[in-house]
Amino acid sequence: MMTITTSNLGFPRLGRKREWKKAIESYWAQRISLDELHEQLNALHKENLLLQKHYHLDSIPVGDFSLYDHVLDTSLLFNIIPERFQGRPVDTDLLFDIARGNKEHVASALIKWFNTNYHYIVPEWDNVEPQVTHNTLLERYEFAQSLNVEAHPVILGPITFVALSKGGTQSFEEKVETLLPLYRQVLTELVEAGASYIQIDEPILVTDDSAKYEAITKRAYDDFAEAGLGDKLVIQTYFERANIEFLNTLPVKGYGLDFVHDNGYNLAQIQSGYLDKEKAIYAGIIDGRNVWTADLEDKKHLIETLLDYTDELVIQPSSSLLHVPVSLDDEQLEEAIVEGLSFATEKLDELDALKRLFNDNDADKFNTLQARYERFNQQDFKNAEYDFDAVRTTRQSPFETRRVAQQEHLQLPDLPTTTIGSFPQSTEVRKQRADWKNQRISDTEYRTFLEQEIARWIRIQEDIGLDVFVHGEFERNDMVEYFGERLQGFLVTKYGWVQSYGSRAVKPPIIYGDVKWTEPITVAETKYAQSLTAHPVKGMLTGPVTILNWSFERVDIPRSRVQDQIALAINEEVLALEEAGIRIIQVDEPALREGLPLRSEYHEDYLQKAVHSFRLATSSVADATQIHTHMCYSQFGQIIHAIRELDADVISIETSRSHGDLIKDFEDITYDLGIGLGVYDIHSPRIPTESEITSAITRALQNIDRSLFWVNPDCGLKTRKEEEVKDALSVLVEAVRHLREDNLEETS
Repeated sequence: MMTITTSNLGFPRLGRKREWKKAIESYWAQRISLDELHEQLNALHKENLLLQKHYHLDSIPVGDFSLYDHVLDTSLLFNIIPERFQGRPVDTDLLFDIARGNKEHVASALIKWFNTNYHYIVPEWDNVEPQVTHNTLLERYEFAQSLNVEAHPVILGPITFVALSKGGTQSFEEKVETLLPLYRQVLTELVEAGASYIQIDEPILVTDDSAKYEAITKRAYDDFAEAGLGDKLVIQTYFERANIEFLNTLPVKGYGLDFVHDNGYNLAQIQSGYLDKEKAIYAGIIDGRNVWTADLEDKKHLIETLLDYTDELVIQPSSSLLHVPVSLDDEQLEEAIVEGLSFATEKLDELDALKRLFNDNDADKFNTLQARYERFNQQDFKNAEYDFDAVRTTRQSPFETRRVAQQEHLQLPDLPTTTIGSFPQSTEVRKQRADWKNQRISDTEYRTFLEQEIARWIRIQEDIGLDVFVHGEFERNDMVEYFGERLQGFLVTKYGWVQSYGSRAVKPPIIYGDVKWTEPITVAETKYAQSLTAHPVKGMLTGPVTILNWSFERVDIPRSRVQDQIALAINEEVLALEEAGIRIIQVDEPALREGLPLRSEYHEDYLQKAVHSFRLATSSVADATQIHTHMCYSQFGQIIHAIRELDADVISIETSRSHGDLIKDFEDITYDLGIGLGVYDIHSPRIPTESEITSAITRALQNIDRSLFWVNPDCGLKTRKEEEVKDALSVLVEAVRHLREDNLEETS
């Protein structure tokens, strides 16, 4: 029988306890030097490589480890430097400035990585001079060799890299052609250094656009083959099905295919004879995006099927393990639930169990893990009954009627100003929360601290001159985890961190059972804040679509059913806030776009269910209660109609990093609800100028009714320093004040 080997596509950068994040942020805060940063990150990279080796992988990825983002790494490798940052050495500080911005220049755009919660830095092609700057991938491969680690380099492929880029005057094909000799140089150096194969990630080939890229993809990989590289290259796809009939025409060693999230199409294509048996199959059979143990019996049958269609089979996760936490080792959870969980290292153990079974007829580990899977799935977590039809999914009146009732109650000025929700999570805020969780301070002491912090920021908002306030969310660790801790059916881990963007890590809750609201979650803090001011204070909630997309969801029932369960719980909280006298309630849905399936044939079904869940959560309020929502860092053109169907009274959307491109989405439609476009980038430490904010507002007002327009930052402010927030918001308010004065002069 053929020998099966194992591989991995990528490993979490963060470290078990976010060592990666802490090192990078220490450097940004000037607490450690550049040399110390690299020393600490090299140590973590070594730990990651040796940890994967411990699980007997036959090949371990290098090139997945990064100081910020693998797409940005590719940009710097090929000198695709934004024009405003050109003329500087290509080094670590340049990388961080492109990603975060600096005092002189705005950061590059930040966009969701396909349909995940990871964000990449968008490459910019304006006036660039592509060249190989420094082959850091070769350095990382040689580092792995020095550790006696059998490794394969990983690089983002030219088709996907260009597809994710923006700017420049060249055509798509011309950009790819420009890169081909540079890729050849890098790939050749890796082969000469001993790489047995190179993983070239081309996830763009699983999207609807893949067909239009086929000609240039064939040209690119023919070029690599002509350079003698073809038998060293594996084209890796993930997140959906690929066109295997087309892939089979490419002169490469083999193909990485996702057999978890492909809706069964990849296997069906292989069984239809679309793949040459001499091509290697790198089979993604273990779910790289969720945390449940695999049904190894099911995977065994899949492997047996695949063995009939290839002479070389490599089994691996369905995608990079970047999207899951590192390990369960440090968790203290109920054994009954732990048996159902599998983080990155446990997934590698599952691969090892399958390899041992097939290669050595050793079923011990296989049987142990399969028994765990079966015990977990025999437990009954789904007994609750739900009356979904008893809750409204449409508002009592149309927007124009609601608008009058809301304005009569709220008395908002021209171009009302507000923030998205959170204020800085200072060291003291985090310390007090940790002390309370670890019972070092009492509930009363913690409540007193929170009220003091809320009161302080209410005064700050009054001093700055904002129109609609927020309480600041100082009690919340994360916008999804916080609700996961308080809703029935969720599990929250201690170290289950995953990277969202840059050094930003989130700890997604795990939905293992029926979701229920049991008591008010946000009412006390919001009501207290409202008692301190005559300005309206927004209630701040996370919406059902985002809670689902940013959690590890259960997979034993349809996702839409879980989403509606969450919607009913959020509806209870919305009504509790309204009963407490809160008349503006924001239900954020930043993940609505990111959950959009990659294939358009699934879009409408997804969007209809997302809209239904949002309206299930928000439609029961009175006309005079204003519902807001927020979305960020996404390409919205595809879903503008769904955004309108949410029927939120006000939606705020990021537009700062996209430099106003989002406004184009509103040029061809009539959007007749309230809207706020984020006018400055909160992820950059730089303070916006008044002219920048004024320009962003005036451009938006060319396409949006002024009476419907709100002014706000593009996202929450929890990651910023207090002085940065005060300074930036003061500029925002001053810009609006001048625009109001100008408008009065024009109308008088």
